[in-house]
Amino acid sequence: MTSHHAPDVEASSTKDNVAHATLSHDDNPDHVPNEDIARVIDHAAERSLAFKFDIRILPVLAVMYLFNALDKGNIGNAQTKGLSKGKSMAMSLVHDGQYNLIISIFFVPFVIFAPPLAMLGKKYGPARALPVMMFGFGSMTLLTAAAQNFGGIFALRWFLGMAEAAFFPMVIYYLTTFYRRGELARRLAIFYAASNIANAFSGLLAFAVFHIKDSKILVWRYLFLIEGSVTVLFAIFAFWYLPKNASEAKFLTKEEKDLAFHRIQVDSSSVVNEKFNLKEALQIFRYPSTFAFLGIEICLGVPLQSVALFLPQIIQRLQYDTIKTNLYTVAPNVTGAVMLLILAFTSDWTRLRFPFIILGYAFTFTGFIIYAAIDDVEKQLHVAYFATFMMCWGTSAPSVLLSTWYNNNIAHEGRRITLTSVGVPLANVMGLVASNIFRQKDAPKYKPALITAACFGAAGATITACLGAYMMFDNARRNRRAGKKIDARDVPTHRLRDGPSTEEFRWFL
Repeated sequence: MTSHHAPDVEASSTKDNVAHATLSHDDNPDHVPNEDIARVIDHAAERSLAFKFDIRILPVLAVMYLFNALDKGNIGNAQTKGLSKGKSMAMSLVHDGQYNLIISIFFVPFVIFAPPLAMLGKKYGPARALPVMMFGFGSMTLLTAAAQNFGGIFALRWFLGMAEAAFFPMVIYYLTTFYRRGELARRLAIFYAASNIANAFSGLLAFAVFHIKDSKILVWRYLFLIEGSVTVLFAIFAFWYLPKNASEAKFLTKEEKDLAFHRIQVDSSSVVNEKFNLKEALQIFRYPSTFAFLGIEICLGVPLQSVALFLPQIIQRLQYDTIKTNLYTVAPNVTGAVMLLILAFTSDWTRLRFPFIILGYAFTFTGFIIYAAIDDVEKQLHVAYFATFMMCWGTSAPSVLLSTWYNNNIAHEGRRITLTSVGVPLANVMGLVASNIFRQKDAPKYKPALITAACFGAAGATITACLGAYMMFDNARRNRRAGKKIDARDVPTHRLRDGPSTEEFRWFL
């Protein structure tokens, strides 16, 4: 470690975080974690530690994100069962484009408030910030069941967007404080798969709820009552359960806490648990690669949000009744989760990100083009339905791997949370595009919307390929200058505080 960074790291490792030269479980001096060795030394000890995180932290975060996705996307299910046609809602909701406004308004606060809330979350700790955010969006969902007019539901969607704004960026950052860079994609995929399961579960729940007969309240309100109340209750549990960091996790021994600190010090962060400094964090925008990452996020957002928000409407073209339409959203979402896991595990195994991002874009591009090209859906019903599977295969994987890709290449914790809090909402704000290209007058084919989503997918694949090629070229150039080949995993991240400005830096491809 250079002398310039030593005081920061020593300051960050006070209390329980003294991990600079801790023996592994077998107390063999040959297995002393060395701050200059980034690769795994004691595989058994690290597997045991990662497994503890997998069973203690990951399931809770996955359930939290499941409800995050449910509370955001249930509006689509409600729309198929008369959200805009009930006696207490504006009769002209769809005719005046008000349903699209309800969808669109969510994304405005989602983008505006994500960076400041993520920065506050970094200051107070994601273990506390995440449950508070969850309590907020659960409350908004619960209140939606009582909305009596367009103005009420419009206002609630605004506050829902605000509450959910920094949730996903904070989860990503939280996971980077527990896992090595090469372990992150598959864990993030397991967590993110909850989004696909949520979409599937939302369809199943809608299928069940819409069978309620002779109800004194409109049937779609039950969706918001059930999902909102469970979200609020789980948020209270998560607030008391999640550990602030590895050094304060009650389920770890002293040796495991030390090893956990060492892992992050050499293979994730330049300074572990570093205090947030806005001026330093904003330096991330000095690098051209940052804007390439953001461009890929923008291109990802349109197909991603098109599937997340409008899959029930897309499947309605297959001419099933309302209940079957919601049921038929289940299988594409489930297979989307499976494909996400396959690509993420393969990405971690090969330690490559960008080729699998391109593959995901290829899936989604193909799915949208096939569906748009079908003129007579009755004659090609199975092909049309298969196209919806491809749409789901290609939207989730690029999102997870892209977030993992740029987090793998940023050792500075403040810069990492800053880019994530801008990039993730940027992809989500493209829901504004998605919600306005799926126009009622284009139903049920939605051909302009499908072609637009496909074009964004093609553009995303192109930018990803160009950025990946640049990284390979730059790594080769740096190796020639150093006179030896260095892999990204060979350089401890505590030396990489300044990112690409550091000579030792190598891109994580």
